[in-house]
Amino acid sequence: MIADAPVLWFDEIDSTNEEARRRAQAEETGAVWLAGRMQTAGRGRLGRVWDSPTGNLFVTALFEAPGGLANATRYPFASGLAVLDACAAFIEGGQLQLKWPNDVRADGEKLCGILVEAGTTRSKSTWVACGMGINVRTAPERAGQAATSLLKLGANEAITPEIFLDALRPAFVLRCRQAAEDFNSLLTDWERHAEGLGKQVTVGKADDAQMGIFKGLGPDGALLLEMPDGATQTIRAGDVELVKEIDGDAARN
Repeated sequence: MIADAPVLWFDEIDSTNEEARRRAQAEETGAVWLAGRMQTAGRGRLGRVWDSPTGNLFVTALFEAPGGLANATRYPFASGLAVLDACAAFIEGGQLQLKWPNDVRADGEKLCGILVEAGTTRSKSTWVACGMGINVRTAPERAGQAATSLLKLGANEAITPEIFLDALRPAFVLRCRQAAEDFNSLLTDWERHAEGLGKQVTVGKADDAQMGIFKGLGPDGALLLEMPDGATQTIRAGDVELVKEIDGDAARN
């Protein structure tokens, strides 16, 4: 199980999630933590590039998933909460929020991105790779949005990726156990830290964007969007942005 999983450190790697995928395809489904000090081809959701400078943590937890692929969508929520739990050991509480479905942010600035992938091996076992990129010491300039780091948020200068991972591992184990045994309570915990809950948000981009009130999470973790006509849309994929009123005009942050 992931509770006893070893940590394999790479001084340089293309992507810890890619390494997890390679291992899974070779029937090596873990459990193992794959951690990189630098990535040459880090990636985030929707194929985006993940800037991976030395000093930050790039790590993937690879393990076999109880409940199969149907439960794999629980792990972005478990991962986000685990990062919040771990951060509490290094920075003042209350600074962080969770942006649906898988970012950790502080005052609208990205601290951590999460990429969860899953699949089935030839022998029919289900694997999950929870990739987490945490800005420990550096706020990348090419994050695609404003970014921050634990150092900027007040962490001690001595913090390192290794130190943060030591705090993240037990937090992740507990949140994954909660995801497997009591997903409803996990979603309730997630909502307590949700960015934009009860506020107007947009989901999607350009012509496909929908605007409404973020009302909460459905039983499977989907975003519930209250539309202007009072109907509720269930959103299971898409980028969410807060809408702010500036000089009478709506502007996305």
